[in-house]
Amino acid sequence: MVITAALFFILAFATIVAIVWSGYHVFADQENPLEDRLMELQSVAVASGEPRRVIRRRAGGGLLNSLLYLISIAPGGEEWLRDNERELRAAGVRRQEMIALYSVGHALFFLALMSLMLYLQWENPFSSKLGGLAAAFILGWLLPKQILYRLVKRYKARLHEALPDTIDMLGIVLGTGLALDQALLRVSEEMQHIYPELASEFYTVVMQVKAGQERSKAFNQLVRRTGIEDIKSLSAMIVQSEKFGTSLSQALKVYAESLRTRRRLRAEAAIGKAGIKMLFPIVLFILPALFVITLVPGLLTTLRDLRGGIGGGR
Repeated sequence: MVITAALFFILAFATIVAIVWSGYHVFADQENPLEDRLMELQSVAVASGEPRRVIRRRAGGGLLNSLLYLISIAPGGEEWLRDNERELRAAGVRRQEMIALYSVGHALFFLALMSLMLYLQWENPFSSKLGGLAAAFILGWLLPKQILYRLVKRYKARLHEALPDTIDMLGIVLGTGLALDQALLRVSEEMQHIYPELASEFYTVVMQVKAGQERSKAFNQLVRRTGIEDIKSLSAMIVQSEKFGTSLSQALKVYAESLRTRRRLRAEAAIGKAGIKMLFPIVLFILPALFVITLVPGLLTTLRDLRGGIGGGR
């Protein structure tokens, strides 16, 4: 009993420290796309259609690497770590330290929740203990995943919002005579304070090309990182323009206008769905409160009058 309580408090403290450290690095550190790209070249085969070359983790190299190694040697641990890395990259988190912190924090949160439930259910019957552990298992496994899913969804929404204006500016800059890499770099600098997510993605592409990567492969990686169809169309347009030597600035202006039309249609669709989504809160929460406010005073008055009439008749 004492060992279980001590284990729970140790895991809880480690989880809190990992969360605080992660939050500090998220808001304090800036991304270094060139460094990220060089690390990616060392660990992944990036050519299109080329299979991934998995680098086995080794013990040592700091506390985080040691913890990741312990997780990777568990059954399915390495695949789970790679899935976390892919989802975090889709959420705009590219630093290796943050990927390690999320994976370790997820594992510690899961173990802490299981230990807490075991501690609370220690003297209960086996069926109650099994149900509590199952609930802790589901919550500890799914809650960090749902938070990460929301981060990915929010990041993609911001990219969607930034695409029309950014592509418009890219077309204008290309029309001045700048090359594509210089235009992307200039647009990323101008849009850094307005749309930092898409500006960072464009800057990453430029740094990858400067690091020696082919432009077509750099844009293919951009598509894989974001998973957005509009960016896939933009990448295909840029690659084809470079391949066939066609003008890109005018095509980007037309494409930006089509993106604005799509954005307007998405907004109209969201407005159309809002009425249906509001129906359930209104029926479940607003109407009962309205009925109580309007009907209860009249019912109380009627009951009081009835009691007064009965008392007077007697």
